[in-house]
Amino acid sequence: MNTATATKLSSLYTNYNISIRDPLWKDIHISEGIKGIYLTPLVQKLGRIKQLGPTFHLYPGAVHTRLDHSLGVYHISYTILTNLLKQALSRGEESILSEEGMRTFLCASLLHDIGHFPFAHSLKELPLRSHEAIAASLIEQDGQLRDAIIRNGCDPSLVAAIIDESLPNTDMEIEFYRSLLSGTLDPDKLDYLNRDAFFCGVPYGMQDVSYITDKLLVYNGKPALPLSAAGSVEHLLFSKYLMYKNVYWHAKVRSATAMIKKALLCSLQEGVLTHDELYVLDDEQFFMLPDTLGYKPLTLFSQVRDNNMLSCRYEEDFDENRLLDRSASSLQNRMEIEDRLWHELSSTYGYKDLESHQVIVDIPEPILFESDIPLILKDGSSLPFDKADTIFSEDVGKAFTKNLRKTRIFTPSYVSGRALLGALEY
Repeated sequence: MNTATATKLSSLYTNYNISIRDPLWKDIHISEGIKGIYLTPLVQKLGRIKQLGPTFHLYPGAVHTRLDHSLGVYHISYTILTNLLKQALSRGEESILSEEGMRTFLCASLLHDIGHFPFAHSLKELPLRSHEAIAASLIEQDGQLRDAIIRNGCDPSLVAAIIDESLPNTDMEIEFYRSLLSGTLDPDKLDYLNRDAFFCGVPYGMQDVSYITDKLLVYNGKPALPLSAAGSVEHLLFSKYLMYKNVYWHAKVRSATAMIKKALLCSLQEGVLTHDELYVLDDEQFFMLPDTLGYKPLTLFSQVRDNNMLSCRYEEDFDENRLLDRSASSLQNRMEIEDRLWHELSSTYGYKDLESHQVIVDIPEPILFESDIPLILKDGSSLPFDKADTIFSEDVGKAFTKNLRKTRIFTPSYVSGRALLGALEY
């Protein structure tokens, strides 16, 4: 038996003896140090931000928060570490994982979303900082959080480096944790697919997490799977497709997120709201902006809050060869198209009734159904996932993406589809 590996495994069992009850994973075990981090204001703020934003208007159970999700990611990370140590112990090997490194990785898993603000995932097109970069800045700059991380025996800069891959790093163990936290079978996806499906009441996102965490290996310093477990990657990718189709990119959810995006873009361009003011908001503060700022396009926020979405008056599969789709792929061009459509429609519906921010063209960002996780063969060699005999060839991945992406135009319900098509012809 490798006593050093046994000691590391023992530390995970003996030091993490505080239990938090979770509806999805049941008991989540944390240490005193992790509890101190969990109770900091920046982490508790995540409990005031819904994980799926306005999706609860479509699936009323989807009111879980980013704090729930963060605990779930921490829990899966903890399970992965214990299983990797068990594997090393069963082979009598010294694990590449250090006690300090594991503590650092668990901190990063809990804190990976502290840079999130409301609707952040829906606003990737806007000129905003990534939530990873914001998280890294908060870890370095917030004294209360920094102190809690240090009391947990971790270096805040290393926690930040795991979360934000743009930060320089030369530590191989930290590099492994980076690939673990943001890979194909990362704890983030394993939690959010399962958790979102659970609270939406749909079966699409459920994964066999215990099987995946049991089979996960370390190969050349990166996460890997045995070839026999390739089906778990296929299952995850197909589940991701179904969740995007039925939940994340449902037409009603797209209407809500397009409305939020339009209102924010107008507010930022007009200087009504600054980036830094946006980053610190929780959901309640976010939906108070129409009242506090008094800016007309922000009434779209109130409509989303009240489940009064704009109606879809045009929907086609995205086609990069179509003039509308090609032109509207640029955010600036899209706003010009929206303004032109508004002027054309206003000749029918009147400028006082139809306002410029109420005509919105929506095109989802490209999404990939690929995996870079290596599959380990019986002889110990590796095979890239895309070279294995699986259904997720490059062509199939592109077909899934094509099926999901829709070009839609949202307007008030009184605007007819025929009037919109007439405006499009000009």
